Parts: sequence; structure tokens; C-alpha cells
Amino acid sequence: MLGLSPAQIRAYATQGFLSPERGPRGEMRFGFQDLILLRTAGELSSAHIPQRKVRRVLERLREQLPEGRSLTGVRIAADGERVVVRDGSSLWNPESGQSLFDFAVDEIVAAATPFARPQDDDDDEGLEADDLYAMACAMEETDAGEAKEAYEKALEIDPHHADAHVNLGRILHEEGAPAAAEQHYRAALEVDPKHETAIFNLGVALEDLGRIRDAVAAYRKAIDLDPKNADAHYNLAGLYERRGEKAAAVRHLAAYRRLVNE
Repeated sequence: MLGLSPAQIRAYATQGFLSPERGPRGEMRFGFQDLILLRTAGELSSAHIPQRKVRRVLERLREQLPEGRSLTGVRIAADGERVVVRDGSSLWNPESGQSLFDFAVDEIVAAATPFARPQDDDDDEGLEADDLYAMACAMEETDAGEAKEAYEKALEIDPHHADAHVNLGRILHEEGAPAAAEQHYRAALEVDPKHETAIFNLGVALEDLGRIRDAVAAYRKAIDLDPKNADAHYNLAGLYERRGEKAAAVRHLAAYRRLVNE
């Protein structure tokens, strides 16, 4: 419903900008304000905003809003690689605090969409896999279904296109098919064993599939490839805690906190 995996929700719940209550079995119960934040985080993640930036934006936004101001009337969205916030007639970048002008981007995107992709399937002939991949990336902002088809066509032309496998896997994962996503992440890793996004996403998919031991191995490999991958440290800490390995959980949680505070 939120567009987030359980691992991502647990991560956001410990950041300090959510206030979940605990049920009788220790389960987290979220209020409406928390659900708005989680839904926003899911939408920003779907718009390819990195997780570290999503957390930073939400933290800054909490600081910038007047005390007691609810998020229910605030709209947060991705504008390319930026995140913008609208509160009534005000528009600003929460990372810099800088005010922005509104040029009705939605109307421009709607007008330009017909020119952003071929008009029929016959026009796909002659396109290279890289062309279809680039087209799919652009279409994700307006139509995930069309983007998915374009990634599939790119892989028909070049089954070894690692980035197309990763992006198609992510769309499948977001659609609730982590097993199908796993296949594409592993296909990407066969082409590029050091593809950092593929190995981290594989860990998330395996965790959502309940394959904890395999997920731990994937996150550890992600950290081997990038010791500053804060999300991998956090997710790994959660898995170690669930397995009762407290020392390992504390070690990775400390690494996570150190990285996000750098």
C-alpha cells in the first residue's frame, strides 16, 4: 500500500521523524501523520530519489515547518533529481531551504509526453537496447507500465543489459513480485558481479521473500563493495537482531549511524 518493503519501513521508524506506538505483541502501529510520511518516502523512492536523500529531505522538512504544522496539507514531489515541497502557494527545496518559482511543470510534461516515446510498436524497430533503456527511464516518471514494456524489449535485444535487468526488477518488486525481481537482479549480477544496486536490491528482495540467510549474505556483499552503504548496514543490523546476534546488530547499527551523520 505504501510502496515500501518491511525493511524500509523499519528503517524509517528508527530515524526519529516517525512516532509509532507499540501493540501488545510489540508490533508497530502508525498514525495518520506517519502514514503520510511513509507514503511520501515510497513515492520519492519510486521517482529514483536515493534513500539517503529521502531521509535527509524528511528530516529537513520537519525542521522547516512551523511547530505544530501538520504534513497533511503539504505536497512533496520529485522534480528530476531534486525534491520540492509545496505548502499552499509556497514552493521550496527542503534540502537548501531555497524558494522556487512554479512554472506549471505538470502541464509541460503532459504536453511533451506524446513526443517522449515511439507512437506505435513498429517505431521500436531499429532501436538499440540502450535507446530503449533510456526511453524506459524517461517513461518511468509518467507511465511505469510503458517503462516496464520498454525494459523488456531492451532485454529482448540485449539479454545482458545489466541496468535494464535492475530497473525491471525494481518495477516488478514494487508491483509485489519479489521472486520475479530476484531473477532480474541475479541476471544483472551475472553480467556485472560488482553491480552495487543489483546486489543491494537483491538483499531487499530476499528479505521480503523471508530468505534471511541469503539476504544477510547479499547485504554483506553490498557492504564489501561499498563500506559506506548506510542502508545495507541498517538492514543487516535488523536481520542480525532478528536472528539474536546482538553484537553484530549493534556493530552494523553503529556503522549506519556514523555514516548518516557524516
